[in-house]
Amino acid sequence: MNARKLWARILIIVGGIAMLVGAADPLEGSLIILPGSGLVTLGTYLGNSGRGLLVDWIWIFILIAIGVGAIWGIGRIGGGSERSMRWALLVLPYPIGWVLGVTSLSFRLVRSIRHHHVVA
Repeated sequence: MNARKLWARILIIVGGIAMLVGAADPLEGSLIILPGSGLVTLGTYLGNSGRGLLVDWIWIFILIAIGVGAIWGIGRIGGGSERSMRWALLVLPYPIGWVLGVTSLSFRLVRSIRHHHVVA
C-alpha cells in the first residue's frame, strides 16, 4: 500500500471516529463533527475512491457546515428569545448531513469487511 492510500485510510478512520464521538453532545460536538467530516472528505479525495463518492462527501460536508454555521450563528431560539422556532429549520442540514455521513461510512465498513473475507 502506498503512502497516499495509507493517509487516506487514516484520515477516514479518524474523521469517522470524530463524527461518532461528536454525536454525544450535538451542540458542542458540532465543533468536532465538522472537522471530522472534512477529514473524511479529504481522505476520500486522497484515496481516489471514485468521483461519485467524493461528490457525496463534498455535499455531506457542505450540509454539515451550513447546519453548524446556523447553530452558532443564530444562537438561542424559541422560549424566551425573540426568534421563533422556525429558525430551527436552518439547522436541519446538520443532522441530515451527519446521518448521510454515518450511513456512508457504515456501508464502506461493511464493504471493506466483506472484501477482506472474500480475499482471505
